[in-house]
Amino acid sequence: MSPLKRDRYLHLVLKFFACISIVSLFFVIFFLVTESWRIIESTPASKYILDDAWHPTEGEFFLLPMIIGSLLVMIGAMLLSIPVGIFTAILWQFYAPSWFSSILERIVEVLSGIPSVVYGFWGIMIIVPLLGKFQAPGTSLLAGIIVLTLIVLPTITLVANSIFQQVNKLHIQNAIALGLSRFTIICHIIFPQAKRGLLTGVILQAGRAIGETLAVLMVCGNVVQIPGSVFEPVRTLTSNIALEMAYAMDIHRSALFLSGLVLMIVVFMLILMTERMKNRENAL
Repeated sequence: MSPLKRDRYLHLVLKFFACISIVSLFFVIFFLVTESWRIIESTPASKYILDDAWHPTEGEFFLLPMIIGSLLVMIGAMLLSIPVGIFTAILWQFYAPSWFSSILERIVEVLSGIPSVVYGFWGIMIIVPLLGKFQAPGTSLLAGIIVLTLIVLPTITLVANSIFQQVNKLHIQNAIALGLSRFTIICHIIFPQAKRGLLTGVILQAGRAIGETLAVLMVCGNVVQIPGSVFEPVRTLTSNIALEMAYAMDIHRSALFLSGLVLMIVVFMLILMTERMKNRENAL
């Protein structure tokens, strides 16, 4: 077989698998919309915000506290994990001696491979009792933020380190030859070249954070309310689906699928925001 024919066959195979990915996404969206349609057509959108509680079997669909809870847990975890992860990657790549970098690499890789349920167990045995000493009950928004931070932090560190490795080495060597300090090189050469990749990695981890279920379910308390402080329990959209899907029927089941649809819309908005920021940067 000639090289030209091999390239054509490879092109067709790649197109086939790309089409599978696209079709799968549309099937997921179609499934969520179809299963949610019963409640969408029968219930005004205002009920999801104005109802007093979440009791779908009684016609109460107060989704707002769970949307806010999901966003607060995700935003809190990202605010903690982004600077720590990026600074750890900077230490790993530019400051630490080789022996320390090797140890740090192994630790981060192990942490990134630990199942989220293990973090949940650790959180409910260590974090929750510790927070309960300051303010009961311990299961709270803050507990969820801490555990979720530990889940996404290793991956953010690995992604940031990989992006820093891809920075043009010639630019760094030229800067060193000019006598620029390491801090100046990082601020004015490394970060400008790496910021697009860092942004993409952060948004992907934000999508993972807002979709985390089991660990958050174990430590957040699962009370449907808008928290007044970080020490109050909350329930996220993912936790709500996991808790109630096993016995949900009719309109209740449709309401849970609507929760999943809302979650997917939030992830889409994160992705669109990333693309818009990239396009604005390219325009400049």
